[in-house]
Parts: sequence; structure tokens; C-alpha cells
Amino acid sequence: MLTKWLRAALLIASWILITACGNAETPRYVPPEQRVPLNADQPWQKNSFLVLGYHDVEDEAADQRYLSVRTSALNDQIAWLRDNGYNPVSVQQILDAHDGKITLPEKAVLLTFDDGYSSFYTRVWPLLKAYNWPALWAPVGSWVDAPAGKPVDFGGLATPRSKFATWQMVKEMSESPLVEIGAHTWASHYGSTANPQGSQEPAVANRLYNKSTGQYETDEQFEKRITADLNLITNKITSVTGKPPRAWVWPYGAASGTTLRLAKEHGYRMAFTLNEGLANAANLDDVPRILISNNPGLKRFANQVAQVRETETMRVMHVDLDYVYDKDPAQQRRNIDKLIQRVFDMRISHVFLQAYADPTGDGNIHELYFPNRWLPMRADLFNFVAWQLQTRGGVAVYAWMPVLAFDLDNSIPRVTAWDPKTGRSAVDKGQYIRLSPWSQLARQRITEIYEDLAKNTNFKGVLFHDDAFLTDFEDASPDALAAYQAAGFPAGIEQIRRDPQTFERWTRFKSRALIDFTGQLARTVKAIRGPQVKTARNIYAMPVLEPQSEAWFAQNLTDFLGAYDWTAPMAMPLMEKVPADESNAWLDRLVNAVGQHPGALDKTVFELQARDWRKAGGQDEISGKQLADWMRQLKLSGAENYGYYPDDFINDKPEMSAIRSTFSSYWYPQK
Repeated sequence: MLTKWLRAALLIASWILITACGNAETPRYVPPEQRVPLNADQPWQKNSFLVLGYHDVEDEAADQRYLSVRTSALNDQIAWLRDNGYNPVSVQQILDAHDGKITLPEKAVLLTFDDGYSSFYTRVWPLLKAYNWPALWAPVGSWVDAPAGKPVDFGGLATPRSKFATWQMVKEMSESPLVEIGAHTWASHYGSTANPQGSQEPAVANRLYNKSTGQYETDEQFEKRITADLNLITNKITSVTGKPPRAWVWPYGAASGTTLRLAKEHGYRMAFTLNEGLANAANLDDVPRILISNNPGLKRFANQVAQVRETETMRVMHVDLDYVYDKDPAQQRRNIDKLIQRVFDMRISHVFLQAYADPTGDGNIHELYFPNRWLPMRADLFNFVAWQLQTRGGVAVYAWMPVLAFDLDNSIPRVTAWDPKTGRSAVDKGQYIRLSPWSQLARQRITEIYEDLAKNTNFKGVLFHDDAFLTDFEDASPDALAAYQAAGFPAGIEQIRRDPQTFERWTRFKSRALIDFTGQLARTVKAIRGPQVKTARNIYAMPVLEPQSEAWFAQNLTDFLGAYDWTAPMAMPLMEKVPADESNAWLDRLVNAVGQHPGALDKTVFELQARDWRKAGGQDEISGKQLADWMRQLKLSGAENYGYYPDDFINDKPEMSAIRSTFSSYWYPQK
């Protein structure tokens, strides 16, 4: 993977950064009146609400097979919420706020109970009546529909029928003004095979894999299966209660954009996940919840509630699947296990995982690690490794994807550069060879690749790679020139460059065009994978430090901060030809430049380099000590979120013992 980063270095080699020197190793003093108030001290955003997700409630021991809490604990929790100023709200109030009819009270809270346990009828309802608090109850239809006296198959666990409610209980509850009946699927609360390696993924949110045929569900098969489930649960609740259900609760909190679309067609107006944060009535497609499990004591419960508004801290390992892949399945599995163990031991938050193959490191993508329509599949590997990282490693996985550098059919136009010496235009082979973003055919093919990623793999976000750039001589392809003319620019790059104002407008036009295209790709992914998918995009350091260099990259920090959930500057001083003894001052400048934008540091993740690509032949690893020093500098400068590329988990590079205390918020909490 070395060459592609060398290409990035070559791209900026002619624009040498003048580095600010000085002592950057001490934290910058911020007067008290200029410090950002703690989130806990700030008012809630208008129409925000907190959602708590419960399951079974038991008088005695809280059985964690059913995520139970004790009745006494639930009573204490409701009392604590009441006494600390939380205001109960109902599903109807939230829908009214969404429709602009009312405004939710400050510190609004909604209680939800999943699965359909009889304890909701026998234990929860009496508490709701005592406190006059509303709740959402979302049963799994097939569990409630089980015949009397017959054990319920609860994910392979034979469970006494009495543990689950009856439809008569559901009917009686629906008649109470305190209870909203939602849907938790009819019979799709299970994991099923979702890849050749046998991963059991939530069936309602993922296309299933048939090992006997070696095929995934088609779009038609997936939608037919989900529609049948939706018909059963929706019709049953409607017939029992006389009211069609309006709230959809995802099993395991795992969402799907396709299933959400079908649920909306069935009349559902809100969908509950187990994502982090406060919900807001303005967005009911992705309603986050705090999962209440392990029967928390009141102190732990209070901490969970208090921390819901804390900003997410991102600590990222950037991982090449090319390091994982091996022709020998046994060796490949050992590689995977080694990666998972390292991620788990490091206790980080995120992995940016390569979804494409680039074993030669030239940055031109000839193969992918997932089934797709347009490029060979090196191995059906991304989905399995991503699922292992999420379930065993405990991290959120972002699919690291190119934007333009796909090696598709030669008939599809590439980005070309105009040469002022010859007056001709050609592909610049010293850069990534990119498809032209103004070619409709190129855009269609790239979009279809992203569709296939979303259909066949499971991930939390997408990282758009650093191949999404255009120099000040690009793009000169016919489709690009036609787009410029349609936008009111002269017919050629030579004419555009003659006038400074026209050149500046052209730069902005290109920057926005790349953002608009990645936005289209993000919408494509979310339509299939779900609205919870986050976006991140790499940005070179120069457009951050010297905004006028947007002309050389078609990248703009202000635009990025507004367009993506995360902006990922390439905080790689050695790649920028910064001397090692000046690297801390350079990193300080970089963080300070981002910090000039209000709130930007909360959504920026700085990517350090774990290799020095200027060196050749096995001596290019940057020591863990150096990487830890850079991490400390980022922290001292005010950065909260950072990561590094690449992680060589096979050889423990960078050394975990050297970086973990600085890198991991778990092992070394920093607030």
C-alpha cells in the first residue's frame, strides 16, 4: 500500500509548507469565559427526547438471557427520572411534535419495552399507572402467537410460554392511554447466515446467503421476505387493537434502509434503533435508545442517562484487508483472529476497513472484497471481517472506499489534465487514475458499486478515500468541459485560468461537484443500509492549513465540515516533508486551523502516519514511541479524535505497548 501514499506526497511536493516553529508541546491556554460549556450544562435542543430500551422485568434475579431488570430497579429508575426533572412523553406527543403541533418539554423521556414479555402486563403496567407514565410496548408477533403450553423458541433457547404475553394482554394494554403498541417483527428476530463464512446477522436488516447455492438473496427475494413479515405483524396488531401500529422497533437495533422503506409503506412513522445519543422529533427514521441491561444500579443508570449527550470520541485504526487476505484459508483465518484480538486489546472505537483490493499499492482499484457488478471480487471477505470486528472487537466499522479510482472499462472517461506546455490533455499517470466525475456512465457505474457494497455487507459508516480530488489543471475530459460550459464557464481550461475570478469560481464549482457526488453515493448507501450510516471523507493537509490551496485539490474544509459527519485530515507531517523535530509544531498548526471553525474539532478525526513512505525496503515503520508522541501533541493542541494508517497487526506495528495508553480512551480515559 506504499505507492498510493507516495502519490499523495508527490501531489503536494511542489507546494512546500512553511512550517511554524516553536514549542507546541504545551496545551494552549483558553480563558474560562471562552471555554465551551459542558454538554450537561447546556439546554436540550428543541424537541429532543431520551429513549430508554427495556426488555423483561422480573421480581427476583434478573436473567440476562432476556436482558431483564428487577421490578425494584425499574421503580427506582422511574423515580430517579421524575425527581431529576425528566418529563415523560408518549409516542403520540412525539408524532405531534414531528408534525409541528406541539413542542416537547425539556428533558423529555420515552420508555420502551421490547419482545412482548408477560411481565409488561404484570409488572410494568402497574408502575406506569402508579407514576402516570406512558410507554411503548413492541412484541414479536410469533412469540406472542405461540400456542398455550408450548415452549417458545427464543433464539434457540426453549422458553416457557408463560414468559410471553397473549394477544388478550396486548388488546387490554392497547386500550390504556398510557400504552402504545409497536411492532418488533412477526418472526424476524433472529440471526441468519449472511456470508460464505457463516456469520449470523440480523435477518430483518441483511440479505441472507444460501450456502448450498452460493448465492445471496436477490432484491426481489429480500423484499418479498420482509414484506411478508410486515404484513403479518401489522395486520395482527391492527386486528387485535383496532389501530395500525406506528412504531417499528428493530431487532438488535440493526436497521436497513430497504426494510425501513417497506415499513413506511405499511404506515409506520418512527423506527427505533440502539444507536447512541438523544433522539429528536425532527428525525424519526433513526430514533436512538439507551439499552438498559445487566440490571444496573441507580448510580450506573444515572451515569448512562447523563452521558447520552456527550460527544462521541473517535479512535481509529485504519486497516488494509490486503494484510488479512491469504490464498490459504487457514492462514487467512489466523490473520483475522490476530486482527480481532489486537483491536479488542487496543480498546478503540472505530476501524476504517479497506473494502477494495490494492495489493500493488498503485491506488488504482482492480478488485473488490465484496460481490459487485463491475469489478472482479478478490475474495468475499469484507462483510465477514467487518462483522467480526463489530461483534468480537466491539468497534464501529467504516467501509473505506474509493470515489473515482476504479479501473473500469477503458471506454469510460478518465480524468485528464491540461498541459500548458503542449496545450494537450491526457491522463496524468503520476496521480491516481480516476474516472471523470462528469461522465454520467462513470457516475452510474460507481453508484452501482456502492449499491452492491450496501446490499452485501454490514457496516456503520463510509470513509471516502483521498482519490476524490482534482488539480488546477483537471478535469479536461470532454464531459467535464461540457459541464463547465453548461455552468457558464469558458470552453477550455486555458481560458478559465486566464481570469483569476473565473478560476476561483471554477475551483469552487469542482469542489462542490465532488461533494455533491459523494453526497449522492451516501444517499444511495443509506437508502439500502439505513439512515444511521455515517460519512467521513479524507482531506489533504494543505487545504486545511492554506485554504487557497483548494485550487490544487478541489477540497475545502468548511464544505467538508458541513457535508460529512466526520472530516479526516491526513495529519502526516513526514509525508508533507516536515522535519521530524518540527512535526509537533506542524500538528499544532493543523489542529489550530481546524479549531478556528466553531464545533469543528468535535467532528474531525486526525489521521497520523504509521509509516514513512519516503523510505524504501522494510525500514519505513514509524516507532510506536513517535506515534504516541504525535498523539499526545494532538491531544495537547485540542484534538479529541485521531487515528493512524496503516496498522500492521501481523507484526505489532506500531507497538501496542507503546501507543495504547495514549490511543485508547478505555485504557487511558481523557476528558
